[in-house]
Amino acid sequence: MTMTSIIIPTYNRVGLLRSCVESIKAHTESAYEIIVVDNASTDGTDAYCRENKLTFISLPANQGFPVACNLGLQLASGDELLLLNNDVIVPRGWLERLKHALYSAPDIGIVGPVTNYASGRQQVSTTYMDIAEFHAEAERVSLQGSHGWSETRRLIGLCFLLKRELMETIGLLDERYSPGHYEDDDYCYRARLRGYRLLIAGNCLVHHEGSASFKEVYSSGLQELVERGRRMFMDKWNIDPAQFI
Repeated sequence: MTMTSIIIPTYNRVGLLRSCVESIKAHTESAYEIIVVDNASTDGTDAYCRENKLTFISLPANQGFPVACNLGLQLASGDELLLLNNDVIVPRGWLERLKHALYSAPDIGIVGPVTNYASGRQQVSTTYMDIAEFHAEAERVSLQGSHGWSETRRLIGLCFLLKRELMETIGLLDERYSPGHYEDDDYCYRARLRGYRLLIAGNCLVHHEGSASFKEVYSSGLQELVERGRRMFMDKWNIDPAQFI
C-alpha cells in the first residue's frame, strides 16, 4: 500500500485547520502523514499542532503559499504528495477516490476533486446547507465512480494530488509567485509539457471555505494579487493562462 503525504500550509484561522485535520482523521482509510507548514500564525496554531502531535514546520515570517508548500514537499516521505488548503473539509473515501484516479494510467500526473468554491471546471453546483448535508451530498457524488472523471489542462491547488515521480521530474513549485496565485497553473503547465495528463475526479467532492488565509492578509488587495500572478505567468510562458480554464 502506498502512503500519501498531506501538506497543509496555514496562516491563522486555527479553527479551520482543526476542522480540516479532524475530517482527514475521520474519513481517510489509506496510509497518510500530515505535515502542517505554519506561516507565522499568531493564534495558537503551533500549540494546536503540538497538542495533536502533528508534524509541523513553524516559519518566523509569512512567506506565502508556494514557499510553505515547497518546505512541506521536501520533508514529505510519501509515494503521493497532496497539497491541501487549511479551509477544506474532506468526506469519507476522498483520498481513495483521488488515488484511484491518479493511478488509473501511467501518464496521469496530478488529480484534483470537485468542490463548491473554486475557479474553473472544478467548481460544481451544490445544494448542501451544512456540513452534515455536505457529507450526504459527497456520498451521492461518489456513486459516479470513474464515470465522473474528466481530463483537464488545469487544476486548482486547494487539493492537489501528485505522484512523487512527477515532482522528481519537474521539481517544486515556482516561488516567484509568492505569496500565491498561479503557482498551481504554472505547475500544471510544466507537468503537461513533460507529457503528464491531469484529471478532475468528479466523484470526489470536498468542501472549500474559500481563500481563507489570503483573505486574512490580503482582503483589500486580493484581486491585485491574482492579476500579479497572471502577469508573471504570461511573462514566463508567453501564454495567457485564461485559455486553460
